[in-house]
Amino acid sequence: MSNAIDPLLTPFALGKLKLRNRFVMAPMTRGHSPDGIPGENVAAYYRRRAEADVGLVITEGIGIDHPAAIGSGSMGESNIPLLHGDAALEGWRHVVDEVHQAGGLIMPQLWHMGVIRMAGTGYHPEVPSARPSGVWGPTEKGMMPPEYLAEMAKPTAPLTDSEIGDIIAGYARSASNAYKLGFDGIAIHGAHGYLIDSFLWWATNQRTDKWGGDIARRATFAAEVVRAVRAATSPDFPIIFRFSQWKLQDYSSFNAANPAELEAMLGPISDAGVDLFDASTRIFSTPAFDGSDMGLAGWAKKITGKPSMMVGGVGLSRDLQSSFAQETHVVNNLDLVEERFARGEFDLVAIGRGLLMDPQWVRKAKTGEAFNPFSLAAYATLN
Repeated sequence: MSNAIDPLLTPFALGKLKLRNRFVMAPMTRGHSPDGIPGENVAAYYRRRAEADVGLVITEGIGIDHPAAIGSGSMGESNIPLLHGDAALEGWRHVVDEVHQAGGLIMPQLWHMGVIRMAGTGYHPEVPSARPSGVWGPTEKGMMPPEYLAEMAKPTAPLTDSEIGDIIAGYARSASNAYKLGFDGIAIHGAHGYLIDSFLWWATNQRTDKWGGDIARRATFAAEVVRAVRAATSPDFPIIFRFSQWKLQDYSSFNAANPAELEAMLGPISDAGVDLFDASTRIFSTPAFDGSDMGLAGWAKKITGKPSMMVGGVGLSRDLQSSFAQETHVVNNLDLVEERFARGEFDLVAIGRGLLMDPQWVRKAKTGEAFNPFSLAAYATLN
């Protein structure tokens, strides 16, 4: 008997990578790596998803080799893993081995918190946070604790050319580490108001040099990061780039007001060597622009000609941020996912909270078995 989601269970080739189906574990911050070192519990956590038929695992955000990459942000983050240092790399080697032994594929998400990191926190509290123009962004819409917003509203020194170069080099070193450890590709976090996105967003990038200006020039930093990652790995090593319109500073803001601006932004990043765009939205079915019901992943694919991945609210009644404050229920909206997949809007489907609650999510999607209920307690454990 055929299943309505059978098309989502077909294999997919991302360069040399062969995914067994279209379901991807989305990166979700976990905070279970003391001193930046992932332990056996982290390896077991990812292995459980791999052995339950997830097509590709993308790890939680991992701090790149730069002292200001990681600290406490709006959610009070701590125990974030790193992708440098002997102990952390040995930990990730074990994670990779466990996922591969389970028949899975895994990529690290390279992360620099940028403006979101609070100064004086993290593994190097002595260093200032990295801000393109010295500003955090508008604070009147940030849905965060007042004390955090008050601290972040204070302007700082903009990044210098030399400091920007150091950060790009940090991305390259961490990508090289991942390549040598046997990861299957690289995922770059360029969304949600963190460092790369703060270069893309007009509200946090007010520079007038080569790193700022119109939307295409604001994409220069992102493109240089991609080039550095490509140069540090190999020509056929898959690179996924996550981008978004919404920001932690303002859920309703955007980088691109229309498809032409999105093309101007994504074009340089695509040309730099991205293999697939991960379009992060709060609800995957929300139209990206007026005049069309197509989502952001669909526009990324149409504009760049590259494969795309969608994420946002698959299997749940509310978006991520709302689920922390409002009752959230498990729903089966895979018929809508498959309908948009059939239109050719995207190639891969990323599942975040669903796979946090339920390591067997993909297998249950295949069989029609009920998913585990939504639980905030899952965020405090490595289920």
